Amino acid sequence: MPGAETDRSGIRTAPEHGLTKLPARIDTTLATSLPESRRYRVKCLLLGPPLVSDDLAGQRLGKPTALAVLSSDVMSSSAYASEQMIRTLVPIGGLAAFSLVTPLTAAILAVLAIVTICYRDVVKSYPKAGGSYVVSRDNFGPNVAQIAGAALLISYTITVAVSVAAGADAIISAIPSLTSYAVPMSVGFVVILAYGNLRGIREAGRVFAVPTYFFIANMAVLIVAGLVKEATAGLGHAPQTSGTMPLGHSSGGLILGISAFFLLRAFAQGSSAMTGTEAISNGVSIFRVPQARNARTTLVLMSSILGVMFLGVSILAGLTQALPFVSGTPTVVSEIGRLVYGTSPLGNVLFYMLQTATALILILAANTSFTGFPFLVSFVAEDSFLPRMLTVRGHRLVFSNGIIVLATASVVLLLATGAKVSALIPMYAIGVFTGFTMAGAGMARHHLTHRDDHWRKSVAVNASAAIVCAVIVVVFAMAEFTQGGWVVVVVMPLIVYALVRMNRQYRAEDEVLEEGAAVQACEAAILRRNVVVILVDRIDLASARAIQYARSLTPDDVRAVHFNIDDTRAQLLIARWQSLGLSRLPLDVVDCPDRRLTRASLELAAELADGQTEVTILLPRRSYGKAWRRILHDQTADQIVEVVSQVSHVNATIVPFLVAPGIEHETELLEEAASYVRKPVVVKTGSKHHADPAVPGTTSISEIQWRSKVRVAGRVKTLRVQPWAQAQSLECTLVDHSGHAVTLVFLGRRSIAGIRNGTFLVADGTVGKHQDKLAIINPFYEILSSADQSAPH
Repeated sequence: MPGAETDRSGIRTAPEHGLTKLPARIDTTLATSLPESRRYRVKCLLLGPPLVSDDLAGQRLGKPTALAVLSSDVMSSSAYASEQMIRTLVPIGGLAAFSLVTPLTAAILAVLAIVTICYRDVVKSYPKAGGSYVVSRDNFGPNVAQIAGAALLISYTITVAVSVAAGADAIISAIPSLTSYAVPMSVGFVVILAYGNLRGIREAGRVFAVPTYFFIANMAVLIVAGLVKEATAGLGHAPQTSGTMPLGHSSGGLILGISAFFLLRAFAQGSSAMTGTEAISNGVSIFRVPQARNARTTLVLMSSILGVMFLGVSILAGLTQALPFVSGTPTVVSEIGRLVYGTSPLGNVLFYMLQTATALILILAANTSFTGFPFLVSFVAEDSFLPRMLTVRGHRLVFSNGIIVLATASVVLLLATGAKVSALIPMYAIGVFTGFTMAGAGMARHHLTHRDDHWRKSVAVNASAAIVCAVIVVVFAMAEFTQGGWVVVVVMPLIVYALVRMNRQYRAEDEVLEEGAAVQACEAAILRRNVVVILVDRIDLASARAIQYARSLTPDDVRAVHFNIDDTRAQLLIARWQSLGLSRLPLDVVDCPDRRLTRASLELAAELADGQTEVTILLPRRSYGKAWRRILHDQTADQIVEVVSQVSHVNATIVPFLVAPGIEHETELLEEAASYVRKPVVVKTGSKHHADPAVPGTTSISEIQWRSKVRVAGRVKTLRVQPWAQAQSLECTLVDHSGHAVTLVFLGRRSIAGIRNGTFLVADGTVGKHQDKLAIINPFYEILSSADQSAPH
């Protein structure tokens, strides 16, 4: 460009037009050369390179992969739902109970159809993010929505525990020698699933797609082969062996008074097949566009496949009369598989393929929770009912904190129950169906409010879903209360209370922070003075860095303060301070006899903040990198920051300094700090000494006036020793029993024998002014006790 100039940064400017051209290339050499922490390098090694926010669209899933990721829980429940019904009915009705399994399954599938229609409606009405929590929040308010939130938090956690425990049982059914390793296997599966999800949604989809479809294929082969064999040669009945559940009275009919209760209980147990239906409505955002349409289609596919598998297993269970084992292994599905496939070489291959597929899908069923739970807690946290850190996407664009929380809670639950499916199931469905109830009721109210097309039909369907699911919740709570259901009945209200209480705390904090924010930021008067205080424990590079930073703030007054909890150490600090030339910066050594550094810091802050002074307290903090080195040092700086922040117009800043190998050669910071303007060293003593008696004939310092002749008594609190380069004088601050202070100035003397921190003395003289404070110049004095004596004499 004619007439253009190039400055030192390489930016070309056009003076005639005042225009500036940006450089064609930005130099990133400095940024790329900065070292990464070891922790970050390990994270990249384990999880892969970080994904930027623009890559989020690339993490979307198509319908086949999304079906595998979000429906593995629902699919896997077909492997144990029928068995849970049989476990309830057989001890009551004996072998006749098998005739009730298929009708109950049909009734459950009818409920599944209603719930599916309900959640299709949820996805349509809430295409970005749905689920019972969002539906409840929008239709009943945020506080009521916490019922759904607590229910889903519980159900997602139990889903993980049930899935991996059932998967371990499937493995044990094929390899009985692994019976004693149920808990370690279950915990290991949780860790693997958490790791897979931390790598990203797309990565998890690739891992989990094959096992899901492998299980569907094996179940299809089992059902078709079983029905064909029954039609041609007959399946026969499973043998009754030791370890199977005891049979009840098989009189061909059940007592009505009892059967109604246990039929409802079996219905509720079998309804565990529907757990996980909510996941698609919570995970709409992971679908490719058009997200809502793809999610609704996947929801129908999921329910249809589940219905076929669940009904097929129930029919085969009724035909084979496979009795569950008390221990939980072998499972009913494995018994059916052995009867259908036989013991031929091909049959053995098909049997072990079935058990492998069942184990994989049961284990990976927990992935539904690992996908849905992080989204759920992010919704709740956005509403300020959970810690807000749960809303942050992590290294691989997943909600890493939510994944870690879920994995931890699931492991605790597995250890507490010994990874027993029978101990987990009673706690399982209460939370799930509470969520279904809230979703149905919320959608019914939604349509009553908005009255869109076909709203009456929608109200009827959603209200029916809410009523049926509410009945299941009540039955489960009553029937399974003594079997472990009480845990959910008791814990859920506590979680709701905790969520509401957390939200109340967040709102209270926001009100405090927002009230008068505009006035404080734009209209509040700027204070007249700015004082910077550096808390110094010892002279090192960390302190030197803090001094260097303090200089850059250009304050009206800057000083260093050391709290004296060890006289020997304090004297060594003073000597080294002077020997290094640091006496150019005032050093106040404040006596701290009770060693309460936080209290001493608070008193210092309150003393300096007089309403006209903005106080900045700098705290050097040495960062030691490695964890084993950090435990060698305390974290006093953080405690002091928390305490002094209580005082208005006091600002505490931590100045970090990384202590790394080779740092001992970086002495230029000490040299620069030592070059500051020459000022005196000050020594202070705290007021925590014993009560001093009143001295006859003296005036309280609180009553003295300017130009009056007085006689005062008190203890030396502050002692300032002037450096050799300045005029000889000794200044000390005298504090009496009233807590008020007056300055004593001895001109022409650098020190006086006996006058030191803590000395109790009497001074006579005329009150004048020194540095805008009341002072007695060259007073007559009498030392009544020195600092090392226990009391005046």
